[in-house]
Amino acid sequence: MTPEILARITTARAARDLSDLARQALATTAQTTSPTERIQEARRLRQMANQIADLVALAEALGGASWEEITAALGRRDPGTVEREFADDVAEWRAMTEEQMAAAAEGFEDLDAWYDRHREDQDPELSSPVADLLNRH
Repeated sequence: MTPEILARITTARAARDLSDLARQALATTAQTTSPTERIQEARRLRQMANQIADLVALAEALGGASWEEITAALGRRDPGTVEREFADDVAEWRAMTEEQMAAAAEGFEDLDAWYDRHREDQDPELSSPVADLLNRH
């Protein structure tokens, strides 16, 4: 396993969690709640989406993408600033041992089962989108 693959697995977990939270938000549409509660729920969704964007950027950095490309994709202007913002995370993920990465990835197969349960007709027809990551390297 590589740090890039672990970051992609972590991203998949975050995407699953965001999807679950969004589905829960939809389910409470008709419930009587305060404006504060509705806004806080929406803010939580936005925070999770931002975390996913950061995880994807981290995975791309770990995979060797240039900071110029990452910066442009994030809609930012200064690659040096973006690189400095991610520097500690990149170093931390690259310093992980194989054992640490394996422990952090444990249970990744559950993501494929989750995808299979929630996949709709317009979604890619894949049986193991997350497990297939391990066959990349």
